[in-house]
Amino acid sequence: MNGPTALVPRGGTILGEDAIMRRTPYFLAVAALSLPACGRNQPTASVLPDDPKRMTIRLASPAFPEGSTIPTVFTCNGKDISPPLSWTGSPASARSLSLICEDPDAPGGTFAHWVLFNIPADVDELKEGIPSQGQVGVGSGGTTASQGMNDFGRIGYGGPCPPGGTHRYAFRLYALDARLDPGAGATRETLLRAMKGHVLAEGRLMGKYAR
Repeated sequence: MNGPTALVPRGGTILGEDAIMRRTPYFLAVAALSLPACGRNQPTASVLPDDPKRMTIRLASPAFPEGSTIPTVFTCNGKDISPPLSWTGSPASARSLSLICEDPDAPGGTFAHWVLFNIPADVDELKEGIPSQGQVGVGSGGTTASQGMNDFGRIGYGGPCPPGGTHRYAFRLYALDARLDPGAGATRETLLRAMKGHVLAEGRLMGKYAR
């Protein structure tokens, strides 16, 4: 499991997303400094509103169909690795792609599990198990993409880890007319703001998980 010290405190109990937000110093600092205008933990649609003019990308995973349960291997109860994804329908005019995975059912508001951006526009899939580092190889020919900070307080993917009940996990893929520079340690919110005015198309895939 990636970053076990962030998820398993002394005593060995796996923490859910609400407990992570309460106990991680990163989130205590953010909670003290954040303002509503920053969009912290707000629904994606309130930061980057839906637009009926956007084209649709068909986003899917061979690991789970739309609306089904995400396999344990991709969660904090398993190996906590990112699932494989593939897509079709990205417009030819796109210059880059961005991906966000989020939990809209988290107790403290929308919880970011993965922030990935500047995916080359000609890439049409992500293999499972993307490494937890700022720059990662994607596609062929040595092309790379950038990963930002998830709401567990670390770079890369952090799998579903709900405190209780069944939560939804939305994978959102955006085709953009530009490459982005949201800054080091980009969060979901800074990426969403950077994407404003640049989204050409969007694809969504939703899975569920309960602990």
